[in-house]
Amino acid sequence: MAQTILIVDDDPVQRRLLEAAITRSGMTVVTAPGGQPALDLVFGPRGEQIALMLLDMVMPDMDGMTVLAKLRASNPDLPVIVLTAKGGIDSAVEAMRAGASDFLVKPASPERIAVSIRNALKIGTLSGEVTRLKKKADNRLAFEDLIASSSEMRQVVRLGQRAAQSNIPILIEGESGVGKELVARAIQGSSDRAGKPFVTVNCGAIPENLVESILFGHEKGSFTGATDKHLGKFQEADGGTLFLDEIGELRLDMQVKLLRALQEGEVDAVGGKRPTKVDVRIVSATNRDLAELTREGLFREDLYYRLNVFPIFVPPLRQRRDDIPALARHFIARFAAEESKQVGGLSPDAASLLEKFNWPGNVRQLENTIFRAVVLCDGPVLDVCDFPQIAAAMGIEAKARAFAAPPVITHGAGVAVPAVPQPSIHSPYALSATDGGGHMRKLEDVESEMIRLAISHYEGHMSEVARRLGIGRSTLYRKLKDLGIDEHAAEADEAPRQAAG
Repeated sequence: MAQTILIVDDDPVQRRLLEAAITRSGMTVVTAPGGQPALDLVFGPRGEQIALMLLDMVMPDMDGMTVLAKLRASNPDLPVIVLTAKGGIDSAVEAMRAGASDFLVKPASPERIAVSIRNALKIGTLSGEVTRLKKKADNRLAFEDLIASSSEMRQVVRLGQRAAQSNIPILIEGESGVGKELVARAIQGSSDRAGKPFVTVNCGAIPENLVESILFGHEKGSFTGATDKHLGKFQEADGGTLFLDEIGELRLDMQVKLLRALQEGEVDAVGGKRPTKVDVRIVSATNRDLAELTREGLFREDLYYRLNVFPIFVPPLRQRRDDIPALARHFIARFAAEESKQVGGLSPDAASLLEKFNWPGNVRQLENTIFRAVVLCDGPVLDVCDFPQIAAAMGIEAKARAFAAPPVITHGAGVAVPAVPQPSIHSPYALSATDGGGHMRKLEDVESEMIRLAISHYEGHMSEVARRLGIGRSTLYRKLKDLGIDEHAAEADEAPRQAAG
């Protein structure tokens, strides 16, 4: 579940070189030999997985500018980095005006390509998040802004779009954390009340003595402490939508007044002399069984039937596991951009772990779990070790990235020395201190193998290798020269070993 980069170039050698450089950064690569195949991929079933396009400007079937024009007409948010062998100010300006995120001149170094990709992905993620937040603030969030590709959520979207076409009262049911408020906002954003007020009231969080005042308002001097006139939530939402969250927690005496407000379309402020007409669309939500509460006498039957005209059930995350990969990608991209971390996705094991977990806290729990993992992660992708609590709940041992300190054993003379760790056949990074005959290896040989392992482990990022080994970058390159090590060859030598592990 690493981020997927689409390379578009008619030169197979260039495609292979770019693929090798990008794969080393922990990203997944797909390639296209020309403009039309690239557009077919972007607009095909796998198109939503593509996070960025690396586009050659000069191709025989369709040049880069034509590809950009067609892409921007239907997918304006996909970051595009253009590459060309003919560099120049005019070419760069033309590409950037056409919607490119960056402009590189061939041959570009792997480091320059990696930096450009990271910057474009970060800017794209932040731009998308700003757009989404702006639509939310403007009360124009729509169903296409939700991550809801599973069949279960598509049913929710279909019902929500139908309900948005009228002012029918809606009751959204579902467990805590499934996204009931987002569904309510999408209903508002898809209706003719888009852009109008969207006022949220958490009925379970209002102090009992302030429920009436908060919902319906009060006049100045109507009770002790009422020093000013206060508009209630109904009047704040006039012309828009009032979202009554956790409606099952509302007191019975307030349920009576709420029912009257819904039936008459008017509210009586505390201390007011006459009722005030309001035009409000009511959307309620609950994580409790209102029908059961009604049978138990804890919720008024007449109010229940008034609210439950168009019920929508939002399934828990464990019942729509197909949404987990897309949600995880969204949260990883967002938090990596916010925290300035170079995290590109999930390892296959981590992706499997998240998809198998039951998520009792639903989407809210997944979001917070990804946030914690991104903050703590030191690698290019999130692995099982970045989700220790989830792994423990699943009965899986979350092995740390770094080796723990070796155990200490005491010899007869009372001298404590570290025990020599035995290599594990399960780890591709095991390092033996003895040779085949059981004798200690030379320090030079151990150092050489350690450096090779570090280059492989950190995928050729020499600054990271130097930092992790506790030496300067110039010192690392000097040691490579002294020991006769080529960093690219070292990484290639380790690939079969990792695959076997």
